[in-house]
Amino acid sequence: MREGSLEAPTRHPIDWQNPDYYDEAKLEAELHRVFDICHGCRRCFNLCDSFPILFDLVDESKTGELDSVDTKDFKKVVDACTLCDMCFLTKCPYVPPHEFNLDFPHLMLRARALEAKKGELTFADKEIAKTDRNAKLAGPLAPIANWATRTSNKFTRGIMEKAASLDARAELPEYASASLINQANAATPEINRDAPAFGRKAVLYATCFTNYNDPDPGLAARAVLAKNGVETVVVHPHCCGMPMLEQGRIEEVAKNAKIVADALVPWIDKGYDIIALVPSCALMVKFEWPLIVTGNANVTKLSQNTFDLSEYIVDIAKRNGMAPGMTAVPGGVSLHIACHSRAQNMGQKATEMLKLIPEADVQVIERCSGHGGAWGFKKPHFDTAMKVGKPVARQVDTGGKRYVTSECPLAGVHIQQGVDALGSGKPKAELIKHPIQLMARAYGL
Repeated sequence: MREGSLEAPTRHPIDWQNPDYYDEAKLEAELHRVFDICHGCRRCFNLCDSFPILFDLVDESKTGELDSVDTKDFKKVVDACTLCDMCFLTKCPYVPPHEFNLDFPHLMLRARALEAKKGELTFADKEIAKTDRNAKLAGPLAPIANWATRTSNKFTRGIMEKAASLDARAELPEYASASLINQANAATPEINRDAPAFGRKAVLYATCFTNYNDPDPGLAARAVLAKNGVETVVVHPHCCGMPMLEQGRIEEVAKNAKIVADALVPWIDKGYDIIALVPSCALMVKFEWPLIVTGNANVTKLSQNTFDLSEYIVDIAKRNGMAPGMTAVPGGVSLHIACHSRAQNMGQKATEMLKLIPEADVQVIERCSGHGGAWGFKKPHFDTAMKVGKPVARQVDTGGKRYVTSECPLAGVHIQQGVDALGSGKPKAELIKHPIQLMARAYGL
C-alpha cells in the first residue's frame, strides 16, 4: 500500500441512484470505517467543526475509541460539514487512489441524502433552498424585503429566527430591484476592438446570487471583458443546485444540471466560453455535476468549457495579454481565497488577477471564512461560523489594507461582520464584493 498524497486525488461518481446508497446499515458501516480512520489520523483537526466534534466524541467515550461512541451522535459530525471540500483536496492522505478510498465530504452528502429521503428536512429549509423562486418574489419588493431581513429589524428577524432558524445576528443577502439579466439587456458595453483578446466570446452564467442579489460584480465583469475585447452575453437558465446539494437533495441537483447544460451547450457550439460568476456555482458545473449526472454529453461538455471568472481573466492575460489602461488602486487589498475557489484546484487565480493591476499590494488570506453557505446563517451554527472565521477577520483587521474582498459573496460579508465583532477600533477596510470590481476601478470603468 502506498501512502496517500503521492498521486493526484480522484473522485468517483456519486452512486445516488443505487438503492444501497440509502441503505441505513450500509451507511452506518461506512461512517464507522471512515470515522475510525479519521480518528487515527487527525490531520484535519483545524478545518471545519466536523473533525473537532468527531475527535471529542471519541476522546470522551468510555474506551477512547470509536466503538464506544453512540452512533446517534454521528449526526453532529454530519451537520457540521459545510461541503467545502478542503479536507479532500488539501489535507486527507487517504483519498482515492489510496486503498482507504476516503471522500469525507461526499460521505457527509450521502448521510444528508438519506435524511432527505426519509423526509427529515424541515419545510423552512426546503423553501430557503428555492433561490430562484425566492428571488423572483423578493426582487420586485426589494426595499421591503431588505428592510425585513436587516439585523437592525429585531421584530422580523426574531420571527425568521423562530420560523426558519436563521440567526437574527447573521447578515443576510439583500435583493436587487433590477436583476443582472435586466440590467445587461438594457445596456451593452462597447467592445474594445483594439484589445489583444478581441474576437473572444463568453457567456456569463449569472448564478442566483449575482443575478438577483448583487449584480454589481457581474456588471464589472462585463465591463472589464468588453475593455479586453470580449463579447459577452448574460444568461441564467436555472440555479446550479448548490443549496440543494447542501441538503442532500441530489435528484433535484441532477434536474438543475440538465436544465442549465441544455441551455448553455448551444452557446458553446457557437464558439462561446462559459464563465460562472460565483465560485460555488463554478465548482458545481465543473466538478460536482459530472459526478452526479454521469454519461450526459451536455453536462460533460459544459464542465469542460466552463471557467471561474478570475480564472478566465488570467487566461486572457496569459493567452492574449491584457488591454492597456489600468492604473494603480492605492491602499492595498486583503484578498480572501474562497474555499470553493480552492476546491476547483486551479491555483490562486484571484491573486494572479489582482497582481495584473499596476503596483498591486495584495495580502492573501487562504483560510476558511467560517460561513459555509446557508450553514453560517443558521442558529445552531452561527457562533461556530464566527469562531472559525475569527482568524481571517483578525488578519484583515491587522493588515492595514484599504480594501477587503473575496470571490465568495457570502464570505466577504461574513468577514466584515467578524471584523466588526473584534471591536479593535482600527480603520475599517472597505468591502469590495468581488476582486473583478477592483480591476474595473483600475480601468476607470
